[in-house]
Amino acid sequence: MQEEYCPQEIEFHVQRYWEENNTFQAIKKEKKEKYYCLSMLPYPSGRLHMGHVRNYTIGDVISRYQRLLGKNVLQPIGWDAFGLPAESAALKNNTAPASWTYDNIEYMKTQLKMLGFGYDWNREIITCKPEYYRWEQWFFTKLYQKGLVYKKTASVNWCKNDQTVLANEQVINGCCWRCDSKVERKQIPQWFIKITDYAEQLLNDLDTLKDWPKQVKTMQRNWIGRSEGIEIVFNIANYQYGQEKITVYTTRPDTFMGISYLAIASDHPLSIKISTTNSKILNFINECRAIKLSEANIVTMEKRGIDTNLYSMHPFTGDPIPIWIANFVIKEYGTGAVMAVPAHDNQDWEFAIKYKLNIKPVILKLDGTEPDVNKSAMIEKGILFNSGEYNGLSHQAACEAITNKLINKGIGIRKVNYRLRDWCISRQRYWGSPIPMVTLKDGTVQPISENQLPIILPENVVMTDIVSPIKSDSKWAHTTINGKPALRETDTFDTFMESSWYYARYTCPHYNKGMLDPQETNYWLPIDQYIGGSEHAIMHLMYFRFYHKLLRDSGLVSCDEPARRLLCQGMVLADAFYYVGINGERNWISPVEVNIERNKKGDILKATDTQGRKLIYAGLNKMSKSKNNGIDPELMVKRYGADTVRLFIMFASPVEMTLEWKESGVEGVHRFLKRLWKLVYKHVNSGFPIIGLDVNNLNNEQKILRRNLHKTILKVTDDIDRRQIFNTAIAAIMELVNKLHRAPKDTIQDHALLQEALIAVVCLLYPFTPHASYIMWKALGGKGTIDDTSWPVVDKQATMENCVQVIIQVNSKVRGKIIITSDLTKEQLQRLALQEYSIAKHLRGLTIRRIIYIPHKLLNLVAS
Repeated sequence: MQEEYCPQEIEFHVQRYWEENNTFQAIKKEKKEKYYCLSMLPYPSGRLHMGHVRNYTIGDVISRYQRLLGKNVLQPIGWDAFGLPAESAALKNNTAPASWTYDNIEYMKTQLKMLGFGYDWNREIITCKPEYYRWEQWFFTKLYQKGLVYKKTASVNWCKNDQTVLANEQVINGCCWRCDSKVERKQIPQWFIKITDYAEQLLNDLDTLKDWPKQVKTMQRNWIGRSEGIEIVFNIANYQYGQEKITVYTTRPDTFMGISYLAIASDHPLSIKISTTNSKILNFINECRAIKLSEANIVTMEKRGIDTNLYSMHPFTGDPIPIWIANFVIKEYGTGAVMAVPAHDNQDWEFAIKYKLNIKPVILKLDGTEPDVNKSAMIEKGILFNSGEYNGLSHQAACEAITNKLINKGIGIRKVNYRLRDWCISRQRYWGSPIPMVTLKDGTVQPISENQLPIILPENVVMTDIVSPIKSDSKWAHTTINGKPALRETDTFDTFMESSWYYARYTCPHYNKGMLDPQETNYWLPIDQYIGGSEHAIMHLMYFRFYHKLLRDSGLVSCDEPARRLLCQGMVLADAFYYVGINGERNWISPVEVNIERNKKGDILKATDTQGRKLIYAGLNKMSKSKNNGIDPELMVKRYGADTVRLFIMFASPVEMTLEWKESGVEGVHRFLKRLWKLVYKHVNSGFPIIGLDVNNLNNEQKILRRNLHKTILKVTDDIDRRQIFNTAIAAIMELVNKLHRAPKDTIQDHALLQEALIAVVCLLYPFTPHASYIMWKALGGKGTIDDTSWPVVDKQATMENCVQVIIQVNSKVRGKIIITSDLTKEQLQRLALQEYSIAKHLRGLTIRRIIYIPHKLLNLVAS
């Protein structure tokens, strides 16, 4: 062990040892408890960002901790390698998406290894490789045969910028989740998987996920959107072309007596029928089709409609109910028709006000008064009035009574509905897994047979246009099935297909007899700890759970859910700076190129760039290319070492909260590691022999120090394991190390106690700083390598020493608290107090004039 801490030298040495010895290779061991820890796989964008580093550091800390508990740990890594960014990069750089992707993977793999993550690289998965997606294609054909896959022409979310369809979950506030462009509706033939068949399971099984964040489970519950209501059939009184009916679904039958009109979607079958003889309605329908309509923007859009001049009769009162076509009704949601009660629904009210339709209130306000529906809708539930025989009924009683009457009249049926819609998995892009379906000359659609899989995506292409190369390549599209000419499907899978089952393939990545090896898969699954951002709650995490249930029902896995425990890390923020250009534009400067002057509180007083330009501070912002405030992990590792970066990432903030990247904080963590290294170096070179500690022959100060040691082991263990609050665990270790620096080192007992403490500290830090811990462990004479040792064991006797807490004051102001044994003298307590930084700093330059001591309670140092 060298005297100075030089991370660049030791980290390379340790990483080479891990690689040469396959230290983290996971092998099934039936008699050993397994632990599967997984961080969401990265997209090979070219470089790691600090969000990646945080995610993977959390996973590595947990994995290494579980390893020291003696568990058989699996921590794999792979690449979510298909996707539109590769196509965009290929167009920009006049290259092929495949070569761009593989080059990025190689570079990012080097970066991951540089950070010292303990992955089993033998299990690496690249999702754009045929040996991976062939099984995805095979599974899709099996789902098709089971009736869980279908194709239909549907009104879909279309991103004009990316020229592709988006699933409902990929539309955020009416915009594309990837490029933020406005989404429009478009009619296209699409492939769907019936996730709605699993809606009830997906909802109910959330209750079994005890160790998933409540926020994520709430988001999934809301997205699934289970509701209990009634489906009601309305006859059309004046339709001249046969008997037509309109079916609506409502969860508010208590408002049934307040119906003012029926509203149907522009693409409802009735709308289409009557448009054939009515040019005004046809024009309105065409206008609606051109609108960029999605569920997200219905609330804010201008409500427009057209009167069909048709009407129904209210089933209870016989009053006529006009039928309108309205732009705020979408065919895909519910039945494509609504019973409009404008007095008690905001959208219905806006429409009624605009077209001067009747508004009839039927629910009293909470205070018992009638609502003023000329100003707004009253949407709260309450007591009925203006409702004939149902006057005076509560919400629940009215719902039940009206529902029963509708059922008895034969026009109502109780129904459970879901907001969730079937998963659209077709994408019109090139860089994805080909969908294994063909269309024969007679129009028959059928899956590719198993012996013809995989359908390989050609990689040797050059992107010269946004149009998919396989769509423009007639040779690729044309094939033969049993000697008959056929056309391949040229759409590709949504990339969420690849990321929905990769975790299972990690358990048997080289298995070639099937999609999964039951012995390996059922040994390792479910995942014990899954780590990723909460932004994936209703996309990846929903599909991830759904796909697992499909695998289970196909006999490929045996558990009901893919992951027992979920941890969602927060975003990484950094300071953002800019100067204003000649044309008033903002030019963003990287924080690593900024010179900063701060006041004593750490506030920024002045900021300039390397050219001396005065910069404007824009505060802490999420790291992004747009604000040029991303911090390059590689630069930080070269400057401070991987252990420092890892330790800061875990220390700066609770993992579920946002992390503020401050280089001053990184420097502070680096100083701590240097001080610990120096302490270990001096200890091993002190000349004392290494002997066991005589715990029955400790003086008072040694007892206190040993109690602090074992209380720290207890706290760190609980913080990492049960609480997963890693920053407080690190703070406890740092506090203990400060005590070790100040501890007496004069006797062989002092040395033996310091040996016990340093061995424990190095082990406690190992999950966070594995490289430095590896070297210090060897220098301290630890058994074998630290990778294969055991987590420190708490000596309960040491933690139960007869101790008391004494308040320390300086000039009658509380400056600290110290735990002491009950027989410690006043002089010994004073010596301990003066070793505490928080107390000593208030005595600098002062002389202690008097000491006030209340035994076992208070020590007041009066100084001037």
